[in-house]
Amino acid sequence: MLQISCCSDSTTPLDDVDNSTTGPPTIPETGYKTPITYEGMTLIWQDEFDQSTINIDNWTFQNGDGCPSQCGWGNAELQYYTGDNAYMLEDDYLVIEAKKEQLSGKGYTSSKLISKGKQEFKYGRIDIRANLPYGQGLWPAFWMLGSNHAEVGWPQCGEIDIMELVGGDPSGRDNTIHGTVHWQDNGFKADYGASSKLSEGIYNDEFHVFSIEWDETQIKWLRDDVVFNTIDITPAYLSEFNQPFWFILNIAVGGSWPGSPNISTVFPQYMLVDYIRVFQSN
Repeated sequence: MLQISCCSDSTTPLDDVDNSTTGPPTIPETGYKTPITYEGMTLIWQDEFDQSTINIDNWTFQNGDGCPSQCGWGNAELQYYTGDNAYMLEDDYLVIEAKKEQLSGKGYTSSKLISKGKQEFKYGRIDIRANLPYGQGLWPAFWMLGSNHAEVGWPQCGEIDIMELVGGDPSGRDNTIHGTVHWQDNGFKADYGASSKLSEGIYNDEFHVFSIEWDETQIKWLRDDVVFNTIDITPAYLSEFNQPFWFILNIAVGGSWPGSPNISTVFPQYMLVDYIRVFQSN
């Protein structure tokens, strides 16, 4: 998830329409799955979200609105992050819920989980099976930041976006996800990415698996085991990607990329995560 280095004020759109629903999220019965083993690799860490509460050995909540240093988290986002919006469903799924509600001056709430200081990884295959939210102004993401983020800042630490979806708009963005990296090159932020578009339907219809295969030479992005992006990380100016990284899971609402929700956006919206698995070569 792109972080803009400057602080940007954010305002809730003037939308008085209460386009909300009630009830728990619906769990899709279909979707892609990946195996628990791969030839030549070992499963070194996993969260199957099969417990009654979120595992605090893996995750910390990053709450607030990013102020004062990066209001709107640097992207003019409209949500306030709170731990109340993430929970376990049927002891088998992590749910992150985005709501239209007022909290601390913001018009929306959501959750952001990070594994900083708890689970950090250098290289491997990472699989995340999830069902994504949809609609104008929704911005779900699975991404990673370099473990030296606190020391060197962003984008010097490097960023790996395993999956981002920018929901809504008339062109139908709910059927497209993006895999991207951000880094610093000669004092400037640099980016490289590509997208994967479904042949039919949207990413809310069923589960999909979003993956990267990462080693000392390259990063590959896969959606349902199909490669859609690759970057060579052997050049010296990409050295950020040869260090440990930690995970971030969140749904942003609004922001500089998706734009604000509008009267077509249904709330609450949900991201369901079935599992996250990290494999490394034997």
